[in-house]
Amino acid sequence: MNQTGQQPRRFVFWRVVQLLLLICGSLYLLVCAGMAIAQRSLIYFPTNHTREQVDRMAQSALLERWTNSAGQFIGLKRPSPRQPVSGTILILYGNGSTAIGCEHYVNDVQGVAAFDVFILEYPGYEDRSGSPSQDSLFNAANEALHMLPANHPVYLVGESLGSGVASYLAGTYSNKIAGVIMLSPFNCLSDVAQNEFPQLPVQALLEDRFPSEEYLRNYYGKVGIMVDGRDTTVPEKFGLRLYDGYAGPKKLWEFPEGGHCEIMEPPSKFWREVVTFWQTNPPSKSK
Repeated sequence: MNQTGQQPRRFVFWRVVQLLLLICGSLYLLVCAGMAIAQRSLIYFPTNHTREQVDRMAQSALLERWTNSAGQFIGLKRPSPRQPVSGTILILYGNGSTAIGCEHYVNDVQGVAAFDVFILEYPGYEDRSGSPSQDSLFNAANEALHMLPANHPVYLVGESLGSGVASYLAGTYSNKIAGVIMLSPFNCLSDVAQNEFPQLPVQALLEDRFPSEEYLRNYYGKVGIMVDGRDTTVPEKFGLRLYDGYAGPKKLWEFPEGGHCEIMEPPSKFWREVVTFWQTNPPSKSK
């Protein structure tokens, strides 16, 4: 074949390659734009019920409404059935749960120790007004903390996404938080998201990053962390990064066969260990 015949074919070939690259690039940008627009629907999974339904479920769970100074619904609570009270626990649940869904934590904790337990309901969940975002969750947590009784030590229970809220509270109000336990936590939500979508520039797109490791740099109290070896929602490596990066008094619970937020031992044993860890005086240590 002569040289004159080859040149048009080469020209057509490279034009096709350029066109394919342009199409692929455009599709990639469209996917990135779609992820950026829909990111909060991928993070938050609010369940909604009417006030009557929530009240009915709360009554069945022996929980009562918790309201702010304006009488607005902010969560659920259950005073300790035993006296004297050892402290107050604020529960911050994961993205697919609700305050009602934390009934088992209340039962388990109050089964081993005398704690008043409060559960924050996130904006946009159940019958609470608003919509979920990092800012709205942090603002709701700020309000909740200031609504707790001031005469007892405050402990935080953070579950999955709620561990990011717990880290924020601990780092922001270090002198008000006596201890923390986090179930299936992460060092930073953007790292978890990047692990889930490695082909996308998640670090640049994600708005709600929940940088737990950064907040905990300002906390000096006791931090317990529980990780599960078979957790596919928040792989244990992210909880271990948070644990390894924390310089204060800490304790690690590892369950190699557990799934997401799965306590692979009798709850009474686990929570008794948590309470003992919180309440045992730590060796003096500066950070």
